[in-house]
Amino acid sequence: MTEVAIVRGTTPQDMTVKALQMVKADEVLSKQKPLLIKPNYINASHPSTGITTDSRIIEGAVKFLRQHNLKEVIIGEGSGFADTLEAFKVAGVDTVAERWQAKMVDLNKDEFIEVVPKNPLALRRVQIAKTALESTIISVPKLKPHRLAGVTLSLKNMMGAVKSKGTIHNHLSQKIVDLVSIIKPSVAVVDGIIAGEGHETSGNPVEMNLVIAGTDSVAVDAVGAAVMCIPPESVKHLCLAEETGLGTCRLERIEILGEPLERVKKKFRTSSLSKFLVHLG
Repeated sequence: MTEVAIVRGTTPQDMTVKALQMVKADEVLSKQKPLLIKPNYINASHPSTGITTDSRIIEGAVKFLRQHNLKEVIIGEGSGFADTLEAFKVAGVDTVAERWQAKMVDLNKDEFIEVVPKNPLALRRVQIAKTALESTIISVPKLKPHRLAGVTLSLKNMMGAVKSKGTIHNHLSQKIVDLVSIIKPSVAVVDGIIAGEGHETSGNPVEMNLVIAGTDSVAVDAVGAAVMCIPPESVKHLCLAEETGLGTCRLERIEILGEPLERVKKKFRTSSLSKFLVHLG
């Protein structure tokens, strides 16, 4: 059984530390490589809109890393529809980085390396930010649905490390899995403080006061989907990720620590592509 923690509360930094402690995240984090905290800043919206990652979750992750003597911490993102550093500023990431002496990187301006996935489902070659390739990754997405992918959580969040993000949307589910086969997060921490319903940029906030974390990013995303009452088995890229050996998306194979799923789940409104034709991210 893989373990996923659900923590509910009102202090996001402490909740994040607690969730990471519960799943023993320090045991899978390398001290030989930089640690890349990869949030989701598709645009420069404030986290209170339910669109972008709460900087308090990032701060909790950094605090946890420092507590375990993990020093080389990078906060990196490649925004899809905004200047990344401006998005960091709006969310307060710059303040967190300064307080903890963490490095901020705009992955859109990083050096890119072309990678050819082994036995790809759809992605024949892809240019990935060097920082992501050379780091141990902690994916820190927002809890929200997605018009094309079903959910946009820790796996889809890896698209921020790619050049020409729009090309990924064709055969999206398969390409997410191909990408994750190259840069799979070692740890996933989902920001469910103020989640977002509707779709990935709809700006319909839902107060949930949750942090979801684990060391199997597929399992974390499955639990995140279930919290939104989206069946994990209906999310194609999660099923494909399990089929290719990247993790498990079957809830019966996941031990949930902390808050029981039945106590925290809420039916989220979702939006299809037929209703919304812009702002894919």
